[in-house]
Amino acid sequence: MADDPGAVVESLVRYLVESLAEDLEAIDIRRSDYEGSVSFEVSVADDDVGKVIGRGGRIIKAIRTLARAAGSAEGLHVDVDVLG
Repeated sequence: MADDPGAVVESLVRYLVESLAEDLEAIDIRRSDYEGSVSFEVSVADDDVGKVIGRGGRIIKAIRTLARAAGSAEGLHVDVDVLG
């Protein structure tokens, strides 16, 4: 396990969001650590919100699934929210 297990998940979330968004300067990922869990609030440009959420929320669900799987490997509960 890494010194900061949440950093692995944060890197994954950042990579996925940057891969989808066009305005990379507008991306802001805020991390909140709690006992045994990590929460990420993702902010992107208005034009990129739909790309990150996807039709019917499919893309954000996939991002959450991947982040939770990575967090589980590190012993963490993970939540990801898109703020816009």
